[in-house]
Amino acid sequence: MMGEDKEENTMEGKKIMKTVTFSYDDGVTQDQRLIDLFDKYGVKCTFNLNSGKAESGGPMTCNNVTVAHVKPRLDEIPRIYRGHEVAVHTLTHPSLTTLPDEEVIREVEEDRKILSDIVGEEVVGMAYPNGAVDARVVRLIRENTGVLYSRTTVSTHDFQPQTELLTFHPTVHHTEWETMFDLARQFVEMQPESQQLFYIWGHAYEFDVDDSWDRFEEFLKLISGRDDIRYCTNREAFGL
Repeated sequence: MMGEDKEENTMEGKKIMKTVTFSYDDGVTQDQRLIDLFDKYGVKCTFNLNSGKAESGGPMTCNNVTVAHVKPRLDEIPRIYRGHEVAVHTLTHPSLTTLPDEEVIREVEEDRKILSDIVGEEVVGMAYPNGAVDARVVRLIRENTGVLYSRTTVSTHDFQPQTELLTFHPTVHHTEWETMFDLARQFVEMQPESQQLFYIWGHAYEFDVDDSWDRFEEFLKLISGRDDIRYCTNREAFGL
């Protein structure tokens, strides 16, 4: 699952066995505040964007709280996401399992091509909108698109390697606060002999819902700045 041995992945000649990566969906204006935090603590994230919904959005209600859910312009993407990875979230955020074959392919591959042109490099990652995926969708993506990995919304609550990257399950969603902090403490203390991956995901607007920006910064303080952990994007974590 992890990339090949590289000089930057060693610590005093010993291979680093622990990797942390983040994944955030929808491409909303709150991503900029989140990126400022990520950059402050030296961690990396993959942001999954809907290119067909650029400049759209407005107020949305989540858990009876109204927050902004506004997407930036396409030409703002390279600046906003500099230093992090941009990945596919389909053109318009449908549940792919409800679409005919040709629409699944179009939603995924057109988004991938547009984003690749915008960021100036081949985009190969993805997250399933609404977590909707089945065997048909996986087959269509594998056989008809340039996507090499795609994340589900099913938390594993562990750090074990996975071999099926088109149905990759994250470790934890960031709103699972107690579980996430417990996992972080376990992760920083462990001294594994095989590769372990701590994968956190969510939506940046959710921090506005419960005003949890400070709480998330405490999590970043806990997990970051350790020389026995590699901090990287999803693509880098998978060695793609």
